[in-house]
Amino acid sequence: MELTDILKQCSERMNSSCEFFVTDIKSIRTGRATTNLLENIKIDYHGSSMPLNQLSQISVSDQRSLIVQPWDKSAVDMISKGIQTSDLGITPQIEGDTLRVNIPPMTEETRKNVVKLLKQKGEQSKVSIRNIRRDVQEDIRKLEKEGSCSEDDSRRAITELQKLTDQSIKVIDDQSSIKENEIMQV
Repeated sequence: MELTDILKQCSERMNSSCEFFVTDIKSIRTGRATTNLLENIKIDYHGSSMPLNQLSQISVSDQRSLIVQPWDKSAVDMISKGIQTSDLGITPQIEGDTLRVNIPPMTEETRKNVVKLLKQKGEQSKVSIRNIRRDVQEDIRKLEKEGSCSEDDSRRAITELQKLTDQSIKVIDDQSSIKENEIMQV
C-alpha cells in the first residue's frame, strides 16, 4: 500500500466520522420543534426495532409541536410507547390515528444539560478522529521501516495527516458551535 492510498483512506474515515457526528447531533433537542428530533427513535414494531421515520410521516405542526402519522394505523400505540421511552422525555398525545408531540420549552438548566451532552458527543468524535490519526501514523512508520518509502516522504505524509486531523476537528468544533447556539437560543 502506498502513502497516497493510506492518506486517502484516512481522509474517508475522518470524513465519515464527521458525517456521523453531524447526523448524530441533529437528534439533540433545541428549543424548536424539528423532525430530526424523532427520526432515529427506535420503535419496537412487531418484534423488530425500526426507526420511526420508516414507520410514519413526521411533520412540523408549529414551533412547539410535531405530528406523527403512522402508515400502519395499528402501530399508533407502539409508536407512542417508543417516543415515551426515548431519552427525549416527551409524551405524545394520541389523536385518532395520529400522534401530536408537544415540545416543551427548555429551561436554562435543561439547556445547560443538553449542551453538556453535545460537548460529550463532540469529544467522542474528536477521540475517534485522533484514533484514526494514530493508526495511520503507525501504518506510515511501518512503510518507512520496511523501506517502502523514504524518511522525507514519511514526514510529508505525517504532516498531511495532521492537516486532515485538524480539518476534521475544526468541522466538529464548528458544528458543535452552531448547535450550541441553536440550543441556547431562547
